[in-house]
Amino acid sequence: MHVLHTFANNDSVPYLSWFAERAKSEGGIQYSFLLLYPKPPAMMEEMQALGFDCTWIPYNDKHRKSGMLRALPLLWWHMRRIRPDIVHCNLFDDSLPGVIAAWLAGIKVRVTTKQDAGYHWMHAQKWVRMDRLISMLSTHVIAISGENRRFLIDKEGTPPDKITLVHNGIPPERFTAQDPATMEGLAQRFGTKARFPVIGTVARLIEWKGHRHLVDAARLIVRKHPKALFLFCGTGALEAPLKALVHDEGLEDHILFTGWVDRSEMASFYGILDIYMHAAILEPFGLVYAEAMMNRIPVVSTPTGAALDAIQDGYNGILVAERSGEALADGVHRLLQGDPGAMGKAGETTALEMFNFNVMWRGTVGLYQNALQQRS
Repeated sequence: MHVLHTFANNDSVPYLSWFAERAKSEGGIQYSFLLLYPKPPAMMEEMQALGFDCTWIPYNDKHRKSGMLRALPLLWWHMRRIRPDIVHCNLFDDSLPGVIAAWLAGIKVRVTTKQDAGYHWMHAQKWVRMDRLISMLSTHVIAISGENRRFLIDKEGTPPDKITLVHNGIPPERFTAQDPATMEGLAQRFGTKARFPVIGTVARLIEWKGHRHLVDAARLIVRKHPKALFLFCGTGALEAPLKALVHDEGLEDHILFTGWVDRSEMASFYGILDIYMHAAILEPFGLVYAEAMMNRIPVVSTPTGAALDAIQDGYNGILVAERSGEALADGVHRLLQGDPGAMGKAGETTALEMFNFNVMWRGTVGLYQNALQQRS
C-alpha cells in the first residue's frame, strides 16, 4: 500500500512523524510526502532518514491564491510520477490543490482529513465553497470528532457515507512524562506555590478560543477562591487587548500570560495545574483536551471537539451548558465541590481509550484498507 500525504504551512508535523515511524517498524505501508512550505521543512530529513520519499513544493500562505495555483501543477506532476494508491490531504491549503491534483492525476482513493473545518464558516465565508469542493472531490473524508462530523454534514453538505470518524491521537508515553525538577522550575517561574486552584489553558490568543470568557470566569472564581491563579499559555493577536481587559478587571495578580511553554515541558506544565479550562466556540478536535486528560488534570470546557465526545459531565470532567464566564465559573465550582482527583483519574482512563495514537493508527489504516477493497 503506497500512501502519499500532502501537508502545508508546517515545518514539522508530529503525527506524520509517528505514522512514518510506525510504518517503518511494522511494514505494509510505503509513504511519500509532498510538503508545501516557504522553505524546505525540517521534517524532510526525518522522513528521508526513514526511507520515505519527501518533496518540497514552495508555498507561502500569505499569497494563498497564487500559491495554490503555482502548487497545483507541481502536485499533479509528482502524483503522476509517484503513482500512489492513495492520496491523503490534511489542511485546507494543501487539500484544495492536492485533491484537485489527485483527481486530475487519476488517483482512485482520495482521502481528506478535515483538521480545520469551521474556520472559514466563522471567519472567511468566501472560502466555504472551496471547503465543499474538497469534500466533493474526495472519495473519503475523515472527521476528527463527532462535532466535526456533524459540521461537515450540516454546513458543508458532505454526504454522510463519505465520512469516517477517526479521533486524533497522541502517544501517551511522550505526553505524560512529567519531570519533578521541571515541574519545580515551572512552579517557581509562574508563582504557583501557595496558590489554589491553579487553572490553565493552552491556546492561541485569538477570538474563537474564548479567552474573554475565561477572564470573565476568573473574575467570578476569585470571589470564592482569592488565591486562584490562571495561566494563559500561548500567544496571538489578542494578547494586548486581553492584557488590557485583565488590567481593567483588576485581575493582574490572578491571570498570568506565560507565552508558549516548550513542548518538552508540556507534560510538566499540566502537572502543576489543578484544573484545565477551555472556552472555544468550535474546536474541530483540540489535542489539549487529550493532553490534559492523559495527565489526570480534570477538564472544564465548553461542549466542543474532543471534550464533547469524551466527557460525561460530572464523571470524567465538566461540560458547561453555554460559552460564558458565568457558566465556566459554575463548572469550576461544581468540580471543586466534588472529587477533582477522581474526576481527573476517570478522564485519564477515557483519554487513553479514545485518544491513544494506536487508536488513530488503526482507524486510519483500516480506512485505507477498506477504501482499496472497495476500488478493487
